[in-house]
Amino acid sequence: MSCPRKPSRQSVRFWVWLTQSTFVVGLLSLIWFVLRTGTKPSRAAYPCQRVAAANSTAWVAAYLLPLLPLARLAKPREWNRRTFGLLLATGILVVGGVSWLSMAPNSPLTPSSVPAVIPLSLAETRATAGPASNLFAIQNIDSENMGIPALLELMSDQGTAFYRSTAASSTAARNGLISKDDVVILKVNAQWDQRGGTNTDLVKAVIQAIVNHPDGFTGEIIVADNGQAQYGARGNGGAMNWRLNNAASRAQSMQAVVDEFASTHAVSTSLWDVFTSRLVEEYEAGDFSNGYVVEEPATSPSGMAVTYPKFKSAFGTHISFKHGIWDAEGERYDSQKLKIINMPVLKPHFIYGATASVKHYMGVVSDRLSWTAGTRAHDAVRTGGMGTALAETRFPTLNILDAVHVCFLPDQGPMVYYSKTSEAGIIAASTDPIALDAWAAKKILMQGAEHLGQPTSVFNPFLEDEPDGAFAQYLTASFEALRDSGLRVTLDEARMNVFVRSL
Repeated sequence: MSCPRKPSRQSVRFWVWLTQSTFVVGLLSLIWFVLRTGTKPSRAAYPCQRVAAANSTAWVAAYLLPLLPLARLAKPREWNRRTFGLLLATGILVVGGVSWLSMAPNSPLTPSSVPAVIPLSLAETRATAGPASNLFAIQNIDSENMGIPALLELMSDQGTAFYRSTAASSTAARNGLISKDDVVILKVNAQWDQRGGTNTDLVKAVIQAIVNHPDGFTGEIIVADNGQAQYGARGNGGAMNWRLNNAASRAQSMQAVVDEFASTHAVSTSLWDVFTSRLVEEYEAGDFSNGYVVEEPATSPSGMAVTYPKFKSAFGTHISFKHGIWDAEGERYDSQKLKIINMPVLKPHFIYGATASVKHYMGVVSDRLSWTAGTRAHDAVRTGGMGTALAETRFPTLNILDAVHVCFLPDQGPMVYYSKTSEAGIIAASTDPIALDAWAAKKILMQGAEHLGQPTSVFNPFLEDEPDGAFAQYLTASFEALRDSGLRVTLDEARMNVFVRSL
């Protein structure tokens, strides 16, 4: 039996050209917006519809409005007909779109009815079976350091030291997570602005913790994400310099945070959108271009084609997300030196119910190039594709979940407006992304939704409770993919130790 061949560069280039054609994308967006919204205005508030509306408006502006001057060359009667038709089409799109958005119950144009703060009660629990995964949560966090020092202390108290060091420090140990000379990728959510992206105050606190390494940090920190060069708050992917950010100071972008450290440490950003459509080979094959490696089509049950970034950092370090740091002189990879801290924001997702640590790896893979390998990454989420990505690329060293401001409305997300969130004041962490997501969904999302009188079923992480739930389905499938790969994760509450500290 022959295996499917890897896509050629020519086929990739054609596919990328087709999907990036502004004429094709804009026209299809207009058709999609009209047909999908139909007679149900609330659909216009869906993230995909908001992006379609933006693409449609841009298409009208780029391809229809420029034709108006040409109409002057026609006869008066013909000019009037053409002008009227063009203006009518534009008017229907703009006025109709705004009207539909205004009518939608959860539209950004309607006032919010959610409380500014929702008090949540988090309880400690102990596993009754083994092996168990440890989860750590800090509630009532302070704005100065976002609860990170308390989190590191709590982790260390239970045997998970943040720093790898022999120094006399309460948060260091020989088997700690981060060494002084590691290259650390902070995988954030930078595809969305406002509350849809990772809290930049939290990112700043984590960077500060890393550079405070007791041995003196001499490594490198890279704040990174792949917004796929599609969707996102502007319809064209992610950004490290959003004008509206998830932070106490809304002007504080990811780039602004990084700039605060740039003069004293090797800290930078890397937006993988820039090369998400570029097919490359690994360094060992002699290819030093930034881009995405596409492996042979997967034979796993998820059907996920494995893709991952390979790039040079702002400080000249050659990084393969899968294999590690490339040593050109020795012609080998150092896998141990590359660490991933996965920093998702906890929020609802209108397609997949909820998103946190596991689905956050959608910002690692290339959605565009996965199409050319026989499957679309975003479609494979439901069948466990993110579990495959976690197992086959690089498993995170630590997952730190942002639940500082949370949207508890089931029909929102992944775009989340300020007006749709309430302050929960929680951060949580674990080396087990499956257990962390299951616990956070049940104890944070479901509790908050119940407080607001909202349906909770879409946030339920367990198939036995919600067999038709998209979230429960993809979390279970991802768990199975990780378990079958030999990684120790759990979806069993009896195998979870939950440690909570309140500030």
